Amino acid sequence: MSFIHDDFLLQTKTSRRLYHEFAASEPILDYHTHLPPAQIATNHRFADLAEMWLAGDHYKWRAMRANGVAEEFCTGGAEPYDKFLAWAKTVPHTLRNPLYHWTHMELKRYFDIDELLNEDTAPGIWRDANEQLHQGYELTVHGIFHKFQVRGVCTTDDPTDNLTYHRRIADSSLTTGVFPTYRPDRVLEIDQTKQFNTWVDKLAEVSDVHIVSFADLLSALQSRHQFFHEVGCRLSDHGLSHAYADFCDDHQAAAIFAKARTSGAVSPAEQSQFATNLMLHIGRWNYEMGWTMQLHLGALRNANAGLMEKVGRDVGGDSIGDWPQAETLSRFLGRLDSEHSLPKTIVYNLNPADNYMLATMIGNFQDGSVAGKIQMGSGWWFLDQWEAMQWQMNALSNQGLLSRFIGMLTDSRSFLSYPRHEYFRRCLCDLLGTDVERGAIPNDDSLLGPMIRNICYGNAREYLGLGV
Repeated sequence: MSFIHDDFLLQTKTSRRLYHEFAASEPILDYHTHLPPAQIATNHRFADLAEMWLAGDHYKWRAMRANGVAEEFCTGGAEPYDKFLAWAKTVPHTLRNPLYHWTHMELKRYFDIDELLNEDTAPGIWRDANEQLHQGYELTVHGIFHKFQVRGVCTTDDPTDNLTYHRRIADSSLTTGVFPTYRPDRVLEIDQTKQFNTWVDKLAEVSDVHIVSFADLLSALQSRHQFFHEVGCRLSDHGLSHAYADFCDDHQAAAIFAKARTSGAVSPAEQSQFATNLMLHIGRWNYEMGWTMQLHLGALRNANAGLMEKVGRDVGGDSIGDWPQAETLSRFLGRLDSEHSLPKTIVYNLNPADNYMLATMIGNFQDGSVAGKIQMGSGWWFLDQWEAMQWQMNALSNQGLLSRFIGMLTDSRSFLSYPRHEYFRRCLCDLLGTDVERGAIPNDDSLLGPMIRNICYGNAREYLGLGV
């Protein structure tokens, strides 16, 4: 039997039926990604499997380094085939890592290649995949969206981005909706004075606001928020170690800003106050505009300083952090709620030790205005694998409403990642099918069918309001 077969990972008869009848055919709304808008706008055709599969994929780079592969074959200047061969040699060592599943699902779903990748099969797979990449429409970026029924994609964009490619996409014939996401992380890093001031100067240029004061900074940021809205944005996103909750007024934030603009040293306490103040302003703007706020909490970023210095950010030198989350998150959400300015909010947790905390925290701020207004986001980054996705759904099920969950996203830089939605859907149906067969929930398709379809697609469509 093929490794990736129709009933892959579905352990019970009921799981298999639920998946094939209710989950498999649902379209995709990939509402948080790091896909490059330029490649979407130009309907990019990949030169070879190495470009399509390995460029920007820090998951694979981490595994390759762990397997003794030199950096030249990960982020360096090795020839494309040599990089691919280094990955092929690594794949057999990834057994029980989700990379093993994803690799073979991607080969099967994109190229109909039904072989296990290893050093021996690598030459033939490289040849067959590249032949397909060079032919027709199906494996161009737009062809991939069509093949996987991708109705909508949200990219991740700095407020200083001119969104030129997004505007080109909107004017094109592409039927997949592509939306920017407002990601102002750089403005929170005021303690990194040199980089902060360079970023503020760029913000001033693109917003046409002469930024001298903190009020000017807020005006420029809000101007970009409005501009993003006009280009279709309906979400902000924030990559934080923990929620900021060191409250200060605008006068205090202005003093911290003035210090940074004159190259003064900003203390960690001042940085936290400044970031808290800005996050509250952004939360209020989101509420006023009907946006959804995403908080990605708990990543210890750039833990390997040497790798960061040598190669840069987002190359696989990050890990799960262990900050206390409950009190600061409660205070931050509570402040916006007390002002009647709490927007729809998705909170993504990276430390599984905090799953039950977060599952109970979101219940504190549901207000009856929107079903599932405060969401426990899907397992992400290190937790978007089978075991951790079930941990997340179990915590949400036991403390909230799984039926209102807005489901999976890829959080990926790769157009080869769409089988991760299939992976999640198989996980969901295996969880529910197993429950049915042990008598924990009714074997009732009128309950289970709509729930599964909504978690796969319908809930996200309704919740985000992107019109796709």
